[in-house]
Amino acid sequence: MKLTKEKVYPIIISALKEDIGSGDITSAIIFEKDIILLAHITAKEECVLAGIDVAKWVFDAVDEKIAFTALYKDGDRVKKNKRVISVRGSAKNILSAERTALNFLGHLSGVATLTAEFAKEVKGTAAKIYDTRKTNPGLREMEKYAVGAGGGFNFRIGLWDGVMIKDNHLRALRENAIKESVSVFKGRGYKNIEVEVENIAEFEDALDAGANIIMLDNMKTEDIKKAVKLKNTKDKGRFKQVILEASGGVSLKNVRKIAKTGVDRISIGKLTHSAPSIDFSLEICK
Repeated sequence: MKLTKEKVYPIIISALKEDIGSGDITSAIIFEKDIILLAHITAKEECVLAGIDVAKWVFDAVDEKIAFTALYKDGDRVKKNKRVISVRGSAKNILSAERTALNFLGHLSGVATLTAEFAKEVKGTAAKIYDTRKTNPGLREMEKYAVGAGGGFNFRIGLWDGVMIKDNHLRALRENAIKESVSVFKGRGYKNIEVEVENIAEFEDALDAGANIIMLDNMKTEDIKKAVKLKNTKDKGRFKQVILEASGGVSLKNVRKIAKTGVDRISIGKLTHSAPSIDFSLEICK
């Protein structure tokens, strides 16, 4: 996913209004007579970077005359205490933009760093790490971008760009819900129809119905293995092209075990909703 200033800018403006409000009282008084200064943004811990452009757009929104120099790019792994950005310009405006820029940079780098940890754990298997719709309101595109910077993959920006028949859809329908639901979408020409299942019986129903992607939700590793075997052997292997996605209860401790079952995807909500923020600081050069 690519971030554009056009899409991100309204979010940045909202964040700046929240922080600055009617004005930065402290900076306005201390720098009544403004000065030009140089400052560096430093990573206080090792991380995978994401949000460099977002940080730049924050400074641009406050003062387009601030000179912004990125010392690394998104997706780079940087060590503790490394400078990642330099800014030069109005002291008052740099300090007014500081916290908002660091908040975005810290959160997005946190998402990228956690994603990279999961991607490292499944290295050497066929499984890829995917995000979910469990994002912070208003930040979805930025967070999904950060997942990509960390080596993960995106699936569905929202409800509008993909078919996913979930457990609550099925519970709301009568018997044969999986078969009937998939049939409706196939009849309307939809492709890549995903169905969420919770056990092997539902999994077989989804296979027989013609689902293209099947999410194995909170299933035990042993059952995931059974599902993979069924997909590859049932009806002489005619379901081999069906994509299997494991989801629910995934952690850094068990993700490799899940990946080794042979699933194609592992989707993880905590990539975006629970990633620890990375600590960055802005320091004035004397």
